[in-house]
Amino acid sequence: METNVLLEAMLAGDKFSEWLGIEILASEKGYCKLTCAIRPEMLNGVGTVHGGVTFAMADSAFAFACNMENNISVALDVHMSFTKAGRVGDVFTVEANEVFSSRKTGVYEIRITNQDNDLVGLFKGTCYRTGKPLINI
Repeated sequence: METNVLLEAMLAGDKFSEWLGIEILASEKGYCKLTCAIRPEMLNGVGTVHGGVTFAMADSAFAFACNMENNISVALDVHMSFTKAGRVGDVFTVEANEVFSSRKTGVYEIRITNQDNDLVGLFKGTCYRTGKPLINI
């Protein structure tokens, strides 16, 4: 099955990723790369990007990467390290790579970088594969 059909199915119902303003650059089995521009409403009380926004971008890339096999996969465990503060005007690139896959689980490393290729965050996610199709074919 083509991954763009699966990606379109996921994006059709993903209003949060739409609100974030993410743009998918690439998506295939075990991989996703997206980008997002930082807007003023994404800042926290000290003027930097809210950690929840950075986490959400990484979580979206994680979801797209692990669902491209038409097997609904959900987060089982995730961890996030924040390495550099983001600011308004930054453009984040988020790249998810599968590092382990089995019938029931997958482990992914997601790197978030800014326009200068500085590491903004590192996210590790483990997904559980439900065995249910994302779309019926």
